[in-house]
Amino acid sequence: MERGAASMILVSSCLIGFPCRYNAVIQKHAGIFDAFLRLAVPVCPETLGGLAVPRPPSEIQGGAGADALLGSARVVTRLGQDVTRQYIDGARRALSIGMQAGCTAAILKARSPACGAGIIYDGSFTGSLRPGDGVLAALLRAHGFRLYSEDELEEALLALNGCVTGAV
Repeated sequence: MERGAASMILVSSCLIGFPCRYNAVIQKHAGIFDAFLRLAVPVCPETLGGLAVPRPPSEIQGGAGADALLGSARVVTRLGQDVTRQYIDGARRALSIGMQAGCTAAILKARSPACGAGIIYDGSFTGSLRPGDGVLAALLRAHGFRLYSEDELEEALLALNGCVTGAV
């Protein structure tokens, strides 16, 4: 991509102020909101998959997002309900939206069973973390997307500087 060319960036909807998190709390990340308002393609794979807001928190058990996509792990709520199908359906819809918009990078909600990139909750509902991607993150990574979390905003801005000018 040539320097200065505008490119759309897939962004977790909750990071730009949509009340779509499991607990319906708005958690807008000001830096992401300001930097990407005009170039963001907001997606929430959980709501795209048909899950309600609010909803019980979920975690991946038996592996990570790639394993869930292959059928060897599952996403379950704290109450024990299997919501793997909703996570996979939502991830596929989010990928489709991102590809149609020409996105090649994403800024995703850290540690989420859908959007966590590189580290997710371990499935025990104790707040413990482990290496791995959420379901959407795994699908995006498999399709060549560059992935960042809101914890990596400075790194994302530096990496995307060639396609997002004047972002900060």
